Amino acid sequence: MTESTTNRERERAGNSEMPRQWLEKPERIAGLLIGTAVGDALGLPYEEISRRRAKRLFPGKLRHHFLFGRGMVSDDTEHTFLVAQTLLDHPDDLERFIRKLAWRLRWWLMRLPAGIGLATAKAGLKLWCGVSPKRSGVFSAGNGPAMRAAIFGAVINDREKRHAYVKTSTQMTHTDSKALTGATAVAEIAALCIRCGLRDQPRHEVVTDLLLDIEPQDEAWRDLVVQMKYGWENHSTVMQFADRLGLHKGVTGYVYHTVPVAIYAWYRHFGDFQRTLEAVIECGGDTDTVGAIAGALAGATVGESGIPQDWIKGIWDAPINVTLLRKTAEQFAELHGHVRYLWPLSIPRNVLFLLIVLWHGFRRLLPPY
Repeated sequence: MTESTTNRERERAGNSEMPRQWLEKPERIAGLLIGTAVGDALGLPYEEISRRRAKRLFPGKLRHHFLFGRGMVSDDTEHTFLVAQTLLDHPDDLERFIRKLAWRLRWWLMRLPAGIGLATAKAGLKLWCGVSPKRSGVFSAGNGPAMRAAIFGAVINDREKRHAYVKTSTQMTHTDSKALTGATAVAEIAALCIRCGLRDQPRHEVVTDLLLDIEPQDEAWRDLVVQMKYGWENHSTVMQFADRLGLHKGVTGYVYHTVPVAIYAWYRHFGDFQRTLEAVIECGGDTDTVGAIAGALAGATVGESGIPQDWIKGIWDAPINVTLLRKTAEQFAELHGHVRYLWPLSIPRNVLFLLIVLWHGFRRLLPPY
């Protein structure tokens, strides 16, 4: 991308002058990756709890509740990391990228991850049976592809190339066109944050035009974007926006629920990572995924330094942890290949993770109701 092109994009976003404290791209990528992990870990204990019950179980300000005041990540962060590793290996070869991502997904499935989505599990089994990654997807509009899409926007500058990578990643597990639209929307918002170096909130017309351009023939998607614009113009809260989508009982795993709520919160609380995460988790439902996506977009805006440090330090996990994600972000500046880590630790870690999830399930049977 030429310098003149970048300047034109900044002008469209209402950000034509580069701020003195403009964040460097590696800092924003670190913010995206770590923001994903923070949103994932914070949202996980709240998953599928009603709004009223969540306030009773977890009173006070938002903090880690998964394990003695600490947090662990789930498949949302793990998939983002797998995509990042594969992009480091093959940033310019789409065919080799998708084969390597399919290979990583197969072995990730063998590590017994807890909470894996049904569509992703079916696709992984098809891959193990020898089905090509171009035909392994199942018809589903789940939010799996969207949860791993932000990193494409962070590191791929060319729009057509970015769309091609998002499409192959999406269709490897999900073939419903809505899954692709949602994943592309997440990637494009991340690209807007990082490509234009956003520090000031862009005009909402810029964001809505960008979103409408993704799938202009999809009436359901157009209606969602119109509702986002209406909410931003009328200063509606994130919960009010979610309620207008019929999500009074929480944000579902349907991509046309998860992605609009995450993007709405990112813009509604632009530049405020803490309030963005509080707003989406307050909505209830699939809180780890909507938290991960909102955390990725907010993190790409403010960088790692804009994420509350107690939320970052509160993540207790291995082998995928904050240090590994930070190293991965740094590696994108050099493009020397993926970051090595002790992946065999994933198996005992996943056993522990499953036990903790089961304990949370038992805890929900007890008061306060």
